[in-house]
Amino acid sequence: MTVTNRGNAAGPARGDDLAEDAALEAAMPKGPLDPTLPAGAYLDPNWHAREMEACFRRGWVLACREEELATPGQFVRTTIDGDDLLIVRGADDQVRAFHNVCRHRGSRLIIDEPSRTDAPACAPLAPAEHGASGKTKSVFRCPYHSWTYELDGSLRTAPFLQELPGFEKSDLGLYAAATATWGGFVFVKLDTESAAAPGGSLMEALGPISERVVRYPLSDLRIAHRTVYDVAANWKVILENYNECYHCGPVHPELCRVVPAFREAGGAGLDWEAGIPHREGAWTYTMSGTSERDRFAGLNEEELVRHKGEVLYPNMMLSLSADHAAVFALVPLAPDRTKIIFDLLLDPKELDRPGHGPEDALEFWDVVNRQDWRICEAVQQGMSSSVFKAGYYAPMEDYSLDMRRYIRETVGEPPMRGPAQR
Repeated sequence: MTVTNRGNAAGPARGDDLAEDAALEAAMPKGPLDPTLPAGAYLDPNWHAREMEACFRRGWVLACREEELATPGQFVRTTIDGDDLLIVRGADDQVRAFHNVCRHRGSRLIIDEPSRTDAPACAPLAPAEHGASGKTKSVFRCPYHSWTYELDGSLRTAPFLQELPGFEKSDLGLYAAATATWGGFVFVKLDTESAAAPGGSLMEALGPISERVVRYPLSDLRIAHRTVYDVAANWKVILENYNECYHCGPVHPELCRVVPAFREAGGAGLDWEAGIPHREGAWTYTMSGTSERDRFAGLNEEELVRHKGEVLYPNMMLSLSADHAAVFALVPLAPDRTKIIFDLLLDPKELDRPGHGPEDALEFWDVVNRQDWRICEAVQQGMSSSVFKAGYYAPMEDYSLDMRRYIRETVGEPPMRGPAQR
C-alpha cells in the first residue's frame, strides 16, 4: 500500500538506543534482506508507551465521521492513549474536541453510555468505545456539582461561585484537543501546540494522499455498516501487513481470485498510485467482483476498474473501490492488542435502493479481514518467542519498510527486547 505520513520526529536516538541497534545488526545474518524493527518494538510495554506519546498524542488520529456529528449538540465519545474525549458539533457548526473532564474536580462530564436513555443518572459506565455517540441539547453539565459548559467548551455557569471575587469563567473552559476534517473524516490531535506549529496541520500530514484520491466522493459517503474487531496483535503488525501483498497468495484466496495481481510474483511491482487491476470483468471488492451498485461518478478510467489503498499514520487504513470505501481506524489497547473499527462507506442513494446495500461487500471484507487478523495474531505470538530478535523484509515488502522509517523518525530506536522479556 502507498504510505506517505512520516510524523514528527521525537529527536535523535539516544546512545543506548544506538548501541542496541548496533547489537541487533551484528546479531542478524548478513544477506540481501533488510531486518525489521526489533522484537522490543512489538513487545515492550515501556516502548509502547513511548509510541503512544510520539505517534498517537502528537499525530493526527482518525476519530470518527462527520456524519456522526450531523447537527449541533451531537457528539462522539472516544479514547486516545487513555484520554477520554468528546468530539462535538457546536452551535456555530464547528467540530471541536474536549477532554471529558470537568475543570472543577475532574469528574467525567459524560458518565453514562449516551444511547442508554433508561439508565439512572449515575449509572456506572463501561470503558468508552470508539464511536459511542449521543446528543446534548445545548450544554455539557457535570453530574457532580453542575458546572455547565457551552458546546464551544467555555464555562457557562458554576453554581454559587459566579460572584466570588476574582472568579473568571474565561479561565476555566474545558481542556481542548485540536480537530481537523478531510474527506468526511474527523481527526484529533492531543498535542495542540504541534497542531498549530508550522508543518503540524492535517493537510501537511496527508501530503499527496488528498490529491491521489481527489476523484473519490469521500465527503459524500455514509456509513453503511460498522464492525469492531479485537485483534491480539501490535498495531504496527497490522499496518505492516496492510502495507504488503507478499502474504496475499497464501492468506487471501478469495481476494486473489478477484485481484490476481496480488499473487503474481509474490505481490511484487504493484503500482498503488495507479491502482491495482481486477481480473477481467471484475471491478470491485465482492466475491463476484461486481455489484448492482453504481460506480462513483467522476472516477478516471483506471479507478473504474482498479483498487487503491492508502495509509495515514498512525491509525488510518483506507481502501477504495469504484463503488465503496473501506476504512480502518486502529486503537492500540496494549503492546499485543489492538481494537479495529471497520466502516464500510457507500453513496447514500445506494442505501435507499433495494438490493443495493452493503451486504455483498461486507461478506467479502469480513472474510479478508478475519484472515488478516488471524495471521497478525500468529505473527504476534511468534515474535513473543525467546528466539525471535527481529524478522526480515523481502524486496516485495518494500512499503513495509516505511513503518521502520516512520518509527525511527517519530519515536527513536526501539529496544531489542524489554527488560521483562526473555
